Amino acid sequence: MDNTKVTQKVAVFGAGNAGLTAAYHFTQQGCQVALYGSAGFDEQIHAISVDGGITSLSQYHGVSLDYPGFEFVDCLTTDIKQAIAYSDILILPVPSFAQVPLFKEMLPHLTDNQTIVLMPGNYGSLVLNQLKKDLGYQALKLTFVDAISIPWATRITGNAEIAILGMKSFLPIAALPASKTDEVLALLQPIFPLKLTALANVIAVGLENINFGGHPLMTTLNIGLLENFPGKFNYYTDCCSPATAKACAKMDKERLAVGDAMGLTLKSELQAMNELYNMDAQSVYELNKTSETHGNVNSAPDSSKNRYITEDAPYLLVPCVEFAKLMNIDTPIVTAVLHLTNAFNETDYFSQGRTLEKMGLSNMTMSEITTAVS
Repeated sequence: MDNTKVTQKVAVFGAGNAGLTAAYHFTQQGCQVALYGSAGFDEQIHAISVDGGITSLSQYHGVSLDYPGFEFVDCLTTDIKQAIAYSDILILPVPSFAQVPLFKEMLPHLTDNQTIVLMPGNYGSLVLNQLKKDLGYQALKLTFVDAISIPWATRITGNAEIAILGMKSFLPIAALPASKTDEVLALLQPIFPLKLTALANVIAVGLENINFGGHPLMTTLNIGLLENFPGKFNYYTDCCSPATAKACAKMDKERLAVGDAMGLTLKSELQAMNELYNMDAQSVYELNKTSETHGNVNSAPDSSKNRYITEDAPYLLVPCVEFAKLMNIDTPIVTAVLHLTNAFNETDYFSQGRTLEKMGLSNMTMSEITTAVS
């Protein structure tokens, strides 16, 4: 998508795959960018400072890539106060488990009317909004935005170097409250290199995350081979089989049933993936086998500790089960995946994941929850 060049300032928090790519691509859009890396996760901040910018490769493993080039980054910092003061638009392309500790560090330095964008959202806006209240910052006026995911399939390939393997056609988002979504779209669209689209509310955003079925279930079904033969697979082409695709489709129907009971019109995984990646696959199996973007991701989890389980089970599956229980909807496959991943990792995602209580939604009816996020 070609957007008019802008001179907006944006602060990006997190110096991982998505953080570096965001800093690179937002700069390419004409923005001035501050990139923040926290202590212990600041290796790339120092690497970028050598030449002042980020290189995006034109080829990776023999595959030609889009969006190559070099972009200078206006501000590189390990000072969170400096990063927050740089802009009123704060982008957090960090894993879900990092959202709460990062936000706690940010809170004392935040000011009224700043916008915090979570990529992926995974109900993070609800959790952070509740945390803001719990920690005594009720009066602080912030707008939270959840995106279904990051825009890119991307990897850090070296010091200050990334490979953008593909990018979605558009990125669905919603604000908390949903009444601010149109305002947020107008604010953020000039910054992003793809079209932003509106979903009904942040709950719809969480339920529309396309990692919901493909990551935790497919990893669970293939975990023996993934652990015993690390580095031997392309996750999407090798781990998706006719049988695993059928299981994913059944699990997807549970997600759709939860959304339907909430009055949300959700897309099936197949429809969403086709639209996001400009495809016309007739099945999830065909999509995984033929997607050029996913075919470029020539890697796979090698442990049950991979984020395909440790992020997607507690932060995507648990909220779905919580909402389902509230409405007396059965989710046998989603629940089974949680029980199995609990066993894999000797944990209890049902209590440690994103529960209604952590989202500030406990002791509420579904109707009251819908009103609260509207």
